[in-house]
Amino acid sequence: MLNLIISVVPILLLIWMMTKRNALPSHIALPVTATIIGALQLFYFGSDLTELSANIMAGILSAITPISIIAGAILLNRTIALSGAEAVIRRWLENISRNQVAQLMIIGWAFAFMIEGASGFGTPAAIAAPILVGLGFNPLQVAMLALVMNTVPVSFGAVGTPTWFGFANLGLTEAELLETGRNSALMHSIAAFIIPLLALRFVVSWQQIRRNLLFIQLSVLSCTIPYFLLAQWNYEFPALVGGAVGMSLSVLLAKMRVGLETSEDDHNRAAQEAIPFGQVLKAMSPTLMLIGILIVTRIQQLGIKAMLNDATPMLNIDLGFLGQFSVSQALIIQWSEIFGTSTAWSYKTLYVPALIPFFLVVLISIPVLGLSKKVVTQVFTETASRIRMPFIALVGALIMVKFMMMGGANSPIMTTGRAFSELMGTNWQYFASYLGALGAFFSGSATVSNLTFGGIQQTIAHTVDLPQTTILALQSVGGSMGNMVCINNIIAVSTILGIANKEGYIIKRTVVPMVLYGIIVAIASTFI
Repeated sequence: MLNLIISVVPILLLIWMMTKRNALPSHIALPVTATIIGALQLFYFGSDLTELSANIMAGILSAITPISIIAGAILLNRTIALSGAEAVIRRWLENISRNQVAQLMIIGWAFAFMIEGASGFGTPAAIAAPILVGLGFNPLQVAMLALVMNTVPVSFGAVGTPTWFGFANLGLTEAELLETGRNSALMHSIAAFIIPLLALRFVVSWQQIRRNLLFIQLSVLSCTIPYFLLAQWNYEFPALVGGAVGMSLSVLLAKMRVGLETSEDDHNRAAQEAIPFGQVLKAMSPTLMLIGILIVTRIQQLGIKAMLNDATPMLNIDLGFLGQFSVSQALIIQWSEIFGTSTAWSYKTLYVPALIPFFLVVLISIPVLGLSKKVVTQVFTETASRIRMPFIALVGALIMVKFMMMGGANSPIMTTGRAFSELMGTNWQYFASYLGALGAFFSGSATVSNLTFGGIQQTIAHTVDLPQTTILALQSVGGSMGNMVCINNIIAVSTILGIANKEGYIIKRTVVPMVLYGIIVAIASTFI
């Protein structure tokens, strides 16, 4: 019991620091929490000082992945905004529909759904949220909407990575893995009738939602029906295909004003402000390039994904007591056996969506959009100024995660997970998704959550005689819904939108739909 209390108290302290009336900013609260957990590991759990140091180093280096993605997303966002392309896109979207709900569903729901299916890594919010802010929506409200909307497709995000890779070490047969995916898709699809409504409420009133409810549900179904159907025989493409179909149908429905509250003013102004197709295509070219590159580099069958993940050693350096340093054919940088421990760090230079596609697309867009040297300088200057404090916050978050996972089966995070399961027994399926959400809250990744807690969930299922594919599906859905409160994601979207010191405010509001999500899927699981 004491181990459980010691494990949980620092996290409760973190939540309190970030959500109290005069909340501490994340770049202070997270390093403080990491320091407390490090001290507990050293003086209470008896962790080795060398191992602790190795995890500190790995945590600092691990921040390079999210911060490079954030920097790439901001670069692209500032390029589109300062070139004038954002204004063209805004006018084009307004011509499709001036209805706020339609714009939020097309970009915040369907477009983000498709991007999640192609890439994951937090790119949906990075791409979709700035477009919505460009349409005149409040940045803080958009941040919360983006976090809540980007949950349903996540189990099949990045071409199914949370499912096929997240559960890869559990010894599942192909049939069991496919069944887990089917169950995940069904639970997500049921929750999708409610969750987008809660996301929209962050931005628009219940009256607007009610008056446009038919369009909202048609837009939801245009994504979830193909998503669910494809999940019956595949766990790689449901989100990608569902998002592409849903995006196309949502735009068509909006243009035809199906289920939307409209006014005569919409018809008149849209007709007067038609934008030439060539101008729209040029303004959309960075986003279209981004989507195209993401799809081509994420679909296994095309072979490029394997090339970008080629781990064949190209350079190996023995650093003595510091460990082993290597660079692969695909420029995967790896530092293993850090300080002589089993701790390791790696960075997939070509696969992490920072250089490819974000930075690459920015370089191509500079001449395509005709940016001057002065504007290019401004793009890079504004990006650099935005990522300083988030980098500190992410370092604190990732060191905290490393400390929480130290100790193997007796680590604080595993102790917390086991306590949940022992407390619930045969009622575990009603709470299984929250363990998945806890993993995503700590790690910032549904995939890492599945890797971390998949084994516990499988063991619990066997112990209390529950169907393992149902429990693993709940774990997968939980990892997805944990995106709403994940500190890394909140820092990322806040940084991209230029929001400062609102992480605690966001968590307090996004936790409500997350809890409801868990209730919905728990009820749904009883009928599977």
